[in-house]
Amino acid sequence: MERWKESQLKQLSSTTELEIAYDIALQFTRNIGFKFFSFSTTCPTKTEHFHTVRFNNYPIDWNTEYEKKKYGNIDPIVAHCNHSRLPILWTEALFCHAPWMWEALEQQGLEHGWSQAIHDDESGLCSILSLARPHCPVSAWELYENLGFSLFIGHHLHGLIAQTLPKEMPKSSIPHLSPREIDVLTLAAAGKTAYESARILNLSARTINFHVQEAIRKLGVNNKVSAVIAAVKAGYLNSNAVR
Repeated sequence: MERWKESQLKQLSSTTELEIAYDIALQFTRNIGFKFFSFSTTCPTKTEHFHTVRFNNYPIDWNTEYEKKKYGNIDPIVAHCNHSRLPILWTEALFCHAPWMWEALEQQGLEHGWSQAIHDDESGLCSILSLARPHCPVSAWELYENLGFSLFIGHHLHGLIAQTLPKEMPKSSIPHLSPREIDVLTLAAAGKTAYESARILNLSARTINFHVQEAIRKLGVNNKVSAVIAAVKAGYLNSNAVR
């Protein structure tokens, strides 16, 4: 293994902060020849069938279109990964039942990629790791050459997300969130920064951060991602809003 690969993977394995781990994984992805990296974890809830936590550096237009048109319900990559642990190459044939989605991928420079699922039978979690680039098709040889790295990265990110999930709380112990705290978490779930949320709600970024910290305290979690997940599980947020 090249020294830089070993160094970056060691750095990743010692990282316990989810956002930092994602950034390291993204850099590793770029170093092996891929421009885009995505990681998502879907988990069941009591109030709704599932909700999904996503991290990616895909074009904003693609993320907006994917959410608006609910591509997740017809995405053949998601369908495959939900039922198989085998990696899958992205091809035009794979999208034969959703050709418009393939055209959108091509327009956004995402047509050359592959995905790998990580399943956790005990918790019911399913994570999907994806790498993509705008040029040069991915060969089966290249996929399997990098399979070990992707599994290592995927399992580490999966574990970090699993750790952020709050334990189920009795109904009587569900904390009360204020309407403003719910507004702030809803925007955070949609991927808005404190600055963007402040402009939308006509508040200061400091006030936004105050409400986030209050929600974190009330929900008994450690960070904003965990607060969003806990709020969904407690029924405060609609899972469809989580990106």
